[in-house]
Amino acid sequence: SSLRRVSQTDASPRIIGMASLEESTNVPTAAHATSEPAPTVGAGDDAAAAPGVSAAAGAEDGAAAATDGAAADDDGAATSGAAVAATTPQERTVACIVVGMAGTGKTTLMQRLNLHTAEKGTPAYYVNLDPATKQVPFAAGIDIRDTVNYKEVMKQYGLGPNGGIMTSLNLFATRFDQVLSILEKRSAEGLRHIFMDTPGQIEVFTWSASGMIITESLALQFPTVLLYVVDTPRTRNPTTFMSNMLYACSMLYKTKLPLVIAFNKTDVAPANFVFEWMRDYDKFQDDMDAMNDQTYMASLNRSMGLVLDEFYRNLRAVGVSAATGEGIDELFEAIDAAAAEYDENYLPELKARKAAADARESKRQEENIAKLMRDTDLEATKERAVDDARKARAKTKAAGAVAGSNSDP
Repeated sequence: SSLRRVSQTDASPRIIGMASLEESTNVPTAAHATSEPAPTVGAGDDAAAAPGVSAAAGAEDGAAAATDGAAADDDGAATSGAAVAATTPQERTVACIVVGMAGTGKTTLMQRLNLHTAEKGTPAYYVNLDPATKQVPFAAGIDIRDTVNYKEVMKQYGLGPNGGIMTSLNLFATRFDQVLSILEKRSAEGLRHIFMDTPGQIEVFTWSASGMIITESLALQFPTVLLYVVDTPRTRNPTTFMSNMLYACSMLYKTKLPLVIAFNKTDVAPANFVFEWMRDYDKFQDDMDAMNDQTYMASLNRSMGLVLDEFYRNLRAVGVSAATGEGIDELFEAIDAAAAEYDENYLPELKARKAAADARESKRQEENIAKLMRDTDLEATKERAVDDARKARAKTKAAGAVAGSNSDP
């Protein structure tokens, strides 16, 4: 849901930069996704999208290409597709959190997913969690920018760009229960997918308290999948490839959620070499040998490649192009397969962790109550002792007065 922006003079927000969260009645639908994402350009190992030409490169910095048209949904839901087909009882809403480094094309991929679901008539809901982006080229039903004023947060709290993003996410996390209520309501209406776009400063989301609150809260309500977007042209460099794989590994073990890697921008550089490296360690070694790199970093890459070889075996990876739509069908298949795995391997552990956390919290509360009772009893004992002493002194004084009166002639 879009959120009503309020000024600092409005009495409703209690935190600087915050606005109330309300379901929007003016949410764009499929018409918002009718324009194609801008094509990526580039060549060579360090091929990168040219500024102003590639929405994939500029989307993370708030320079995503504008899309044409917007239409109001009758009930305010941001479902993709003019005619939304109802899901069968066996189908469930799958939540997908899109993460990735700045410039990998996450926002442009979100636009492509929006366009794809619109064309297929698949009901989907889109959420923007990037408070610093200037434009959102997909039909965002919930937009953090309508709740938190990023620039106002930076100004009022004296923060830099990354600190402003993290604080904005922290503020938004305090109202994530309202977001879940909206998502549950839309899920009951036959929603198939929920896609969440996150800030390009990946560590701000994946390693922050608010990021974990959002991730775990969502995972307790819906089958949740992490979609890690990688810039394929830049991954030709073995060091960059290994860095991305280490980051994917760290996110997998930190969140304990199914992970799908989307090697984006395959229209610039096919991802075949990446899949060969992941399937065949010897191929990775041969390509490293061909580079004739004898530095410490090259030796470290070889060692890490051997360590992560087993990690690759259980990893889902798909080559996609947000610009052309290549590989999007395969990406949806991988997401649905990961969601099926969620029930079998991830949900039981997640529930066990939640139960353990609830047990710890219950024990802590019981200990605090017991301490309060002991303190209360101690105070009552002290008060009784003081009262008894007061009575004893009064009794002694009265006895002395009587004795004195009896001794008078």
